[in-house]
Amino acid sequence: MSPIAPENVRRVACVGAGVIGGGWAAHFLARGYDVTAWDPAPDAEARLRRLITTAWPAVEQLGLADGASPDRLTVTDTLEEAVAEAQFVQESAPEKLELKRDLLAELDAATAPDVVIASSTSGYPMTDMQTTAARPGRLVVGHPFNPPYLIPLVEVVGGEATERWAVDWASAFYTAAGKSVITMERELPGFIANRLQEALWREALHMVAAGEATVADIDASITEGPGLRWAFMGPCLTFALAGGEGGMAHMLDHFGPSLKAPWTRLAAPELDDALRSAMVDGCADAAGERGHADLVAERDQGVINVLRATGRLPRRAGEQA
Repeated sequence: MSPIAPENVRRVACVGAGVIGGGWAAHFLARGYDVTAWDPAPDAEARLRRLITTAWPAVEQLGLADGASPDRLTVTDTLEEAVAEAQFVQESAPEKLELKRDLLAELDAATAPDVVIASSTSGYPMTDMQTTAARPGRLVVGHPFNPPYLIPLVEVVGGEATERWAVDWASAFYTAAGKSVITMERELPGFIANRLQEALWREALHMVAAGEATVADIDASITEGPGLRWAFMGPCLTFALAGGEGGMAHMLDHFGPSLKAPWTRLAAPELDDALRSAMVDGCADAAGERGHADLVAERDQGVINVLRATGRLPRRAGEQA
């Protein structure tokens, strides 16, 4: 087995061109790769090109690699054409287990045996998805956060039949492609970040369902509170600082008993019509007159501003600190 060196990859295939797959395509194009894409939807190419056009101002601010251009995107008529010369494949099909199994088996059959194939799944373990592939050893999870062209994180993990070289190769490739990589040592439903995000989301739904807080209250409690710290320091280190000079040890000794307090409810609430309406109406009220494109642009610029303010993105020439 002699796969290409991760840093030498020049052509990437994106199979599935919805929000996640299209976001991956925008990211890879911005990093200077040639990208081939395939999606069975009849309007897939038009939607994909619109997504990339919308994303391009953001990726320009993040910084383009030499030769990066939307013109390096090719949308093919068949899956086989998309992966024929690909040196890496990113699968981003809908979250349906049987669909993922069948598609990964097709991709396995259509690509050279030393090409790593990664799934963007947000929850399925690779062990459950690689069962019908003839060569499952090079199948890994490469779980991004939306949108992949903007959020650096990707979580990499293999399944029971995945060979270690494929996990290591994928992690090295994503790093070369400008992502921030967590290489997981074992499978975990929902991976790491989604489980943390989901816990907060479920508690938010409980509070809205019980009339304890509004959608606006919940969002403001994060954007005006811990979210500002989480942008550059995770919850563990943040809590460690709460322990003062004694660090996490003092924090746990001092605040540990509060873990028994009924501050959260980790079971999901019933998503009934009343709760659904409260969430939908609350978000509509929050959006006001802003349309989808306005909100995307606002979000993108906000993340870019935080990245620049925290030193993870160089300031542009002449820009004040």
